[in-house]
Amino acid sequence: MKKKNVITCAVVLILWTCSAAFGESAPEVKLTLLHLNDQESQLLNAGNNLEDFGGAARAVALVKKLRSAAGPDAVITISAGDNFLIGPEFKASLAAFNPALKGVDVYYDARALDVMEFDAIIFGNHDFDFGPGFLKKFIATGFNASAPRFLSANLDFSGEPSLQNLAQSGRITGHLILEKNGHQFGIIGATTPSLPYISKPGNIAVEDDVVAVVQNEINALLAKDVNKIIFVSHLQGLNEDKALISELSGIDIAVAGGSNAVLANPGSLMLPGEKAGGRYPILVKDLSGRDVPLVTTGGEYRYIGRLMVSFDAASGEITRIDPNSGPVRVAGGAHPDAVLPDPYVQAGVTLPVQAYVNLLEKNVIARSSVALNGKRRAVRSRETNMGDLVADSILAEARRLAANYGIKSAVVALINGGGIRNNAIIRAGNLTERNTYDIAPFANFLTVFEDVPVATFKDLLENAVSRIDDQGNPVGSGTGRFAQIAGFSLEYDSSRQAMVIDKEGRVLTPGKRVTQLYLDDGTGLIENGRILVDPAFTLTVATTDFLARGGDQYPFRNLPFTRLSITYQGALNRYIRERLGGVIRADDYPVGGNGRIVRRRNPG
Repeated sequence: MKKKNVITCAVVLILWTCSAAFGESAPEVKLTLLHLNDQESQLLNAGNNLEDFGGAARAVALVKKLRSAAGPDAVITISAGDNFLIGPEFKASLAAFNPALKGVDVYYDARALDVMEFDAIIFGNHDFDFGPGFLKKFIATGFNASAPRFLSANLDFSGEPSLQNLAQSGRITGHLILEKNGHQFGIIGATTPSLPYISKPGNIAVEDDVVAVVQNEINALLAKDVNKIIFVSHLQGLNEDKALISELSGIDIAVAGGSNAVLANPGSLMLPGEKAGGRYPILVKDLSGRDVPLVTTGGEYRYIGRLMVSFDAASGEITRIDPNSGPVRVAGGAHPDAVLPDPYVQAGVTLPVQAYVNLLEKNVIARSSVALNGKRRAVRSRETNMGDLVADSILAEARRLAANYGIKSAVVALINGGGIRNNAIIRAGNLTERNTYDIAPFANFLTVFEDVPVATFKDLLENAVSRIDDQGNPVGSGTGRFAQIAGFSLEYDSSRQAMVIDKEGRVLTPGKRVTQLYLDDGTGLIENGRILVDPAFTLTVATTDFLARGGDQYPFRNLPFTRLSITYQGALNRYIRERLGGVIRADDYPVGGNGRIVRRRNPG
């Protein structure tokens, strides 16, 4: 069994050197670990003004190049989750959206990932966005029948027969043992416990105690004399990974997904405008005081992470981390590190996806006189003009359709910031149909709640602002719950007590942050944290079915709702074209929003 309590060798920056007894060099096992995370269907390139970077075809070519450059070293290639994401490029795979497919889905993401020849793929939260049945088809028909293996130790698939069949056949597992160059490596996977309220896992049971589950997997590998162990997670943030590693004993390398951070060292080539979020790797103390290298890299096929290490062959301890380890950017064009696209992926993925996206890009639906801010961090922490636009579209469409469904006209609307996905500032100018899919990609349908008590509505908003710190930053997991709103104005105090809510939607600690709430018609509902209206007063609230069913832990408390026949992308598209007449004015949607949400902080 592996000795995990040996004296830890001294660490100088990221270079570890150890000597065996009497100064003799111990036999070494060299490993090149290639890792990606959060590919999220960014199949074509890295986006506007970054067309020379990213893209699945270039990423596949770069992985092959790095694999070849490793020479005689063992090579392991891993995806740390969020392997696809609904949006324009993903919808090119679905016959329901792409007439060129003639009634048969073609999984372009799986086609690219399969050519990447991953040894293991971890389940991220977005991999369940279409539900278990779709994920089963994606795996079973999109990949080579024998590889790769899909991992997550803290998910129980027994309640979902389609995926349980894959688990029983070994395609899905908690850990696996790889043999490379005659040496064994253990890989363990884990998925965020937040999965039930940020995606659609159906009857998959999610174990919250990730520490216990992963430690059991570690112990099982050690019992089989597997002494080189890699833990791969999709926990939504590096802080979560650091905390988890500190409670584990026995892993040698940790790979994280879901954080969108780019770790890099001085001299690393970065995409234009990007900065490193920390050194590569980060060294984290485990439960026994050993330093565990933790790595992650930027998603969307922008980088390939490359960690090059040496292990002591006998003990399995890391003896050296190559200082040349780090992210390798995916570049094309005339850049010095450019690679030519993989021809198979270029022909079988890039060209058909580009053809579909071109149709969407040619359809200009509006002209905006103002830049629209959909940056991830912004929409998850404060009001933005894009957030206002999306919320307004939900309110307007819910009102338009009310008579068709025989329901009350909505008074207010809200959308979780995590539902706004383009992660970019759209410059003033033309707005296309593709932009609306980038902004609102999920298959989330408008939903209306009638007769929502003000106390319940206050709790919805307490949940919305519960992940904002004293400086106005989104913190921890579940930051996508921050709300973009319409029909009312909100003031909250981020220094006050935040709501704590469990995964069943039970409020464990009441929130005290919402201090003021006024409807657009001037009706005051809350002042100084106190409800002003009669308890019988209710609101009609428009939102999406994702939130209606408990997504992002919104506590609607099983109130009845009506699901409308339009997605939030469809609502946004129609609102811009018809209600705004194809013109988005800076007066209506100024930079920074128009003051609907105000954050206060009591200095006392």
